[in-house]
Amino acid sequence: MKIAVTSVGNELISDVDPRFGRAKYFVIVDPKTLEYDVVENKQNLNSLQGAGIQAAKTMVDQKADILISGNCGPNAFKVLNAAGIKVITVANGRVIDAIIRYKSGQLQTAGAPNVDGDWA
Repeated sequence: MKIAVTSVGNELISDVDPRFGRAKYFVIVDPKTLEYDVVENKQNLNSLQGAGIQAAKTMVDQKADILISGNCGPNAFKVLNAAGIKVITVANGRVIDAIIRYKSGQLQTAGAPNVDGDWA
């Protein structure tokens, strides 16, 4: 299993980025071993539009099973949902904290986007 977490930094102790499409990094974590890879999202940081869809395609390419982010808009949510990637929205804490909360059953899968398409 791979859990992708939006992050402002490139480590497990970095804060979760509340943005999905314009997150600075995606930290891709194996929840069993806590081994992780980091994917930069620089191509979408200053994108005028379509950042969420492109970031969702990155999650598909990374073969993520779950996405944990602060927020997720409707277009990105559709792409993630169609790919079978579960979306969890949590707006605070560190990447490692989000993984721990997920593993302990404290985080619930979102049934819908939690922000509109214009949120950045």
